[in-house]
Amino acid sequence: MNLRISHVFAAILGSIVTLLLLYLYSTFMFKPIVPFSSTDTTIERPLLKYSLEELAKRQPQPGPIQLGEVVATHPNYTTYTFTFTTEGKKVSGLANIPNGEGKFPVIVQYRGYVDPSIYETGVGTRRSGEIFANNGYITLAPDFLNYAQSDKSNTNNIFEDRFLTYTTALDMLAAIPTFPQADPQRVGIWGHSNGGHIALTVLAITGKPYPTTLWAPVTKPFPFSVLFYTDESVDQGKFIRGELARFEGLYDVNDFTFPQYIDRISAPIQLHQGTADDAVPVAWSDQFAQQLKDANQNITYYRYPGADHNMAGAWDTVVQRDFEFFRQAL
Repeated sequence: MNLRISHVFAAILGSIVTLLLLYLYSTFMFKPIVPFSSTDTTIERPLLKYSLEELAKRQPQPGPIQLGEVVATHPNYTTYTFTFTTEGKKVSGLANIPNGEGKFPVIVQYRGYVDPSIYETGVGTRRSGEIFANNGYITLAPDFLNYAQSDKSNTNNIFEDRFLTYTTALDMLAAIPTFPQADPQRVGIWGHSNGGHIALTVLAITGKPYPTTLWAPVTKPFPFSVLFYTDESVDQGKFIRGELARFEGLYDVNDFTFPQYIDRISAPIQLHQGTADDAVPVAWSDQFAQQLKDANQNITYYRYPGADHNMAGAWDTVVQRDFEFFRQAL
């Protein structure tokens, strides 16, 4: 009798297991796959505030520009350190102020990438800034967060640190009216390498016609603009690629890159590119200049045979063309 009950119980249990397996198979094997949606509001996306659409709506939050110590004196201008704040954090930088009274036109300078361990205030902008200041322009070159005497960003996210260069650049421009010697109606932008990428991002976000000169700018879209240089990392970019994989799992990268918004750029642009540049391929500037021309944008493009990434071999010509460009535009 007990044996028969055991057989019956085993048969019933087997049927239950079979039905359960059939249910699970039909539920998960034939359930349609729902693609990832970057608009899913149930997922937290804290970096979305740095998309170009959101930055275009952002209200600048700068503190006033304050001059610090005198770095050097010259017959026609004086060089100072300066600070301002962006979202409550201090950013340091280098300023050149023409001697005399009056409201002077301003050139904001965004440098290229420099390793923070070797960076000093003014690296990448000092020489050109001196030429502009000697000819009657205020120059302001922010160090950006995490550099020189600036505050730390404390983000623990490499991409947020990158996006903070955009908010810093925007707040730098917004702070110009707080500076008594500056004429906020005459402001131009100078950008080199990744600083050119920052400048173009600012132009796409604001849509404002700041006259802009670019030296060997990084014009490729994010994240390729980052991935292209990962072989320079100690780990050949393994960490960056891992972080990017996580980023792309949450965000649409097209929302964070200026080439997707190139139609918003309204500024006159002068672009310089050396043919011996080993950091920014000549083809990038060729293609970008043609893209702007095809869009009927105001672009003047110069190529310099044999000049490198820092315009060595053509530096005097390049900076003189920039001076003439700003003289006419401002």
